[in-house]
Amino acid sequence: MLNSDYLINRLVLLLAFVSGFSIMAVELLGGRVLAPYFGSSIYVWGSLITIFMVALSAGYLLGGRWSVYQPSLRKFSLLYFFGALALLPLVVTGEEIMKQVFLHINDPRYGSLVAATFLFFIPTTILGMIAPYSVRLLVRNTHHSGQIAGMLYFISTLGSALGTLITSFYLVLWFEIETILFSLIGLLLAGGLCAFYIPAPRAVAEVE
Repeated sequence: MLNSDYLINRLVLLLAFVSGFSIMAVELLGGRVLAPYFGSSIYVWGSLITIFMVALSAGYLLGGRWSVYQPSLRKFSLLYFFGALALLPLVVTGEEIMKQVFLHINDPRYGSLVAATFLFFIPTTILGMIAPYSVRLLVRNTHHSGQIAGMLYFISTLGSALGTLITSFYLVLWFEIETILFSLIGLLLAGGLCAFYIPAPRAVAEVE
C-alpha cells in the first residue's frame, strides 16, 4: 500500500504540471486577447513575452521567500485559488481595460505593453510562485534537493510544452477564448481543492 508521503509528492508534481500548462495556455491566449486592439505584430508578442518573463521572475522570488514560512499543502492551495481569481478580470473586464489603454496609448508597442501588464502580470506572478513552493514541499534533505528540483522543473516545463501545443493546435480552433479561460480557471480551482482537502495534510519539516 502506498504511503501518504508518496501520494502527496505525486500530487505536488501533478499540480506543478497543471501550473506549467496553465501559464503557457494563458500566454498564448494573451496574443488573441490583445490582437483586436493592438494587432499581432512582433511588438505585441515582444510585450507579452516580456511581461510574462518579468512576472514569472517576480513569482519565483516571492514563492521562494514565502516557502520558508511553515510551508504546507493548505498554503500551497492558496496559490491556485488566488491564481484562478486573478484570471477572472481577464474574462470579465479585459476588453474594457484594453479599450481604455487603446484610447490613451494607440502605439502598438507601448499600448500592448501596458495592457499586458494590467491583464497578465498579477496572475502570472501568482502562478510563478508555485514552482519554488513545490520544490520546498518536496525537499526533505539537501542531499536530494538538486534531483527533486530537476524533476519538478522537468514536470512543470513538460506541462508548459503540452499547454502550448494543445492550446495552439486544438483549443483555439474548437472553443472561444472565454471558454478556454474559464476552463483554466476551473482547472486551477480544482487543483487548489485537491491540495486543500487531501487527507491528513502535512506540514513540511525543516530541511536537513
